[in-house]
Amino acid sequence: MRPPTALVAVAAVALVLFGVDATVETTCKAAADKDAHVLYNFCVSELSKHIRSSDADTWGLAKIAANMGLNNAYGAIHGIERLLAKPGMDAKMKLALGQCQGLYDNMKFAFAGAYDEINGRNYAVGKEEAAKAVSLARQCDDAFVKATVPSPLKQRSIYSVQIAIVCTAITNLIK
Repeated sequence: MRPPTALVAVAAVALVLFGVDATVETTCKAAADKDAHVLYNFCVSELSKHIRSSDADTWGLAKIAANMGLNNAYGAIHGIERLLAKPGMDAKMKLALGQCQGLYDNMKFAFAGAYDEINGRNYAVGKEEAAKAVSLARQCDDAFVKATVPSPLKQRSIYSVQIAIVCTAITNLIK
């Protein structure tokens, strides 16, 4: 027995209206089309790693991006702790790592704030929190430049900036 045609049409419209048709690929494409700073391949690759991304709508994908930024910040903090525990660390490196430890701790809260605000549908504040994460990553980069030592956190920094950009761009897609 087939469902009535009207019921099928209503269900299809509901799926489109509520963003259930969003996929990681279509959402990342739309985000990259609207914001030239979004790297499409990064967006797809990273969001696809999350267990809930295949079922997420646009709103869910924005929260996933914030969550991935949070996880990256935690990883950076643990990496810094391991580096600081190594004996014989150069004083300049130790100083820069110490500064970045505080910055990534603040970044952790920025991404958590972005997640909470987007979850609460307060999108403007969520995007402000994501922007804080970008600033904090750049401040960490600057700490190593000022110390004239190479940053062991460069990949963490690049990731933080790009996932914050993705988070913001996807949040901008939410209707």
